[in-house]
Amino acid sequence: MSRRPRLSPTVGTARNLIRAALEDAQVPEGSLLLVACSGGTDSLALAATAAYFAQNGQYRVGAVVVDHGLQQGSADVAEAARSQLAGLGLEPVEVRRVEVATAGMGPEAAARTARYEALDAAVEQHRASAVLLGHTLDDQAEQVLLGLTRGSGTRSLSGMPSRRGVYLRPFLALRRAETEEVCRFNGLDPWHDPTNADPSLVRSRVRTQVLPYLEDALGPGIAESLYRTSRILAQDAAYLDELAEVEYGRLRRTAGSEPGKEEYDGGTLLLSEAGLRALPPALRQRVLALAVFELGGIQPSFERLLAAENLLRRTGSAGPVQLGGSVSAYRQVRGARVPQGHPSYGSLVLGKNLTIRE
Repeated sequence: MSRRPRLSPTVGTARNLIRAALEDAQVPEGSLLLVACSGGTDSLALAATAAYFAQNGQYRVGAVVVDHGLQQGSADVAEAARSQLAGLGLEPVEVRRVEVATAGMGPEAAARTARYEALDAAVEQHRASAVLLGHTLDDQAEQVLLGLTRGSGTRSLSGMPSRRGVYLRPFLALRRAETEEVCRFNGLDPWHDPTNADPSLVRSRVRTQVLPYLEDALGPGIAESLYRTSRILAQDAAYLDELAEVEYGRLRRTAGSEPGKEEYDGGTLLLSEAGLRALPPALRQRVLALAVFELGGIQPSFERLLAAENLLRRTGSAGPVQLGGSVSAYRQVRGARVPQGHPSYGSLVLGKNLTIRE
């Protein structure tokens, strides 16, 4: 009688990471988990590890393979992944083919948008309680480095969240080499995406050139240090975001259109100038961004937020200042147009497609 292979310590660690992620997210036992799988090393390792929880009856586990159709032979890759996932005992296992938009955003962002739309649809169809994503510590380190090159803030430098809604990333503390070990232990044959070594892509250069160079120049442990930094910053960002939500609720007011004053298309928000001035910059900029989001805009750049803050000094132009996604801001000024006591007096006014009539 053949003996079962001895459990790899890495496989045990991977199981513990999934267990902890499910417990932290309070995913009910017996519910359906879906693994988002490309057929690559990380997601196949995740699927194999998640299959353990189906085998012991704790959860039902299925998988979704998204075929973006961006590379020749992508349908064959997707089918090979589906076959291996079915062989692990996952059910349901399905391939969802998507069309990636060719205009309006970069190819990576467009593929990501199409992928999450497909995953969202799968969640709704199968009533899944969670979707497991296979991002690793190495992916997180790359994300932090990319954020540094963009001059990003705390939220960006905190990297990918371990949880966002139904999406969980249990392997963020696992190295890519460890997912390779999990695949070997389970006898899996992962697909190796050629774009991961394409030097024309920034992320690929970070993976194959920048991180190895930093390890050589500064010593081992760079990826782990970047991951640790992301965890610290994620905690800081979450706390600041909570405080900003409270302040936004306190300072936010709405205004209606008044003939001869302002015209509003898509809504207008008022933020107290005095209240904004009293906030530290880290909170003030977050409050301004929250107003932009509510109006349907996009995350303003640091420079745009500074321009909006300059309006509060009342030393120059009253605006408007463009923030993001057709949202602009201007400072209400003293005068006949807005008499003292009017709700808009002493406010920063933010609106979408906003025009001011004298």
